[in-house]
Amino acid sequence: QEASHRFALPTSGSGGAVKQENFVLSTSGTDQVKGVMTLQGDALCQADVNLKMPRNNQLLHFAFREDKQWKLQQIQDARNHVNQAIYLLMNRDANYQFKTGLEVLKLMDAVMLQLSRARNRLTTPATLTLPEIASSGLTKMFTPVLPPDILVNFYINLNKLCLTVYQLHMMQPSTTKNFKPAGGSVLHNPGAMFEFGSQRYEVSHVHKVECVVPWLNDALVFFTVSLQLCQQLKDKISVFSSYWNYRPY
Repeated sequence: QEASHRFALPTSGSGGAVKQENFVLSTSGTDQVKGVMTLQGDALCQADVNLKMPRNNQLLHFAFREDKQWKLQQIQDARNHVNQAIYLLMNRDANYQFKTGLEVLKLMDAVMLQLSRARNRLTTPATLTLPEIASSGLTKMFTPVLPPDILVNFYINLNKLCLTVYQLHMMQPSTTKNFKPAGGSVLHNPGAMFEFGSQRYEVSHVHKVECVVPWLNDALVFFTVSLQLCQQLKDKISVFSSYWNYRPY
């Protein structure tokens, strides 16, 4: 229940909107990229990014269009799994009596599966290829429009909101004989190559900035505690079951 409350969205009847939280994303020791993000539940409703280009120290600024927001699928999925776990526990009459230990074990396994999936959605960001990032709807969220040599990606990693900015350079036809397209990854390194729209690119610089989202941190702690409680109940049932099965009388 505590984990579920951290993901709570208001029902249409309550009238209250989910509060907006502002986060400053940066890394210590470098001001190459700075971002200010506004998170509202599972949606990034505003993003403001400043990028200092290494070659000429030119400052680029781009922000979400006012009519756009970006859904963070990881948060959405984690919330759905938690709610499914609660549904499994509540989906019976208040006076329901469990008949066997096996019945309880099966329920705990089903609940633990949902809790594990919820936790894994936050701890395991999606691996994407560079063409997938380039063709993502995220590239169309910004004003001014992102230049063709910049890619961005947002994701959740554990309790952190992360922003990655890739700077690219176009590969000349004469240099593409050593072309090896990169596979899927959470974070691509400089030197990674890919082809998009009949043009070949190489990643020249990678900037990753992040910040902790406190309520995601809480949710991860509650997932761990919930899974431990489920396991403890399973262990107790197993002890009693084995005692019951081997009674000498």
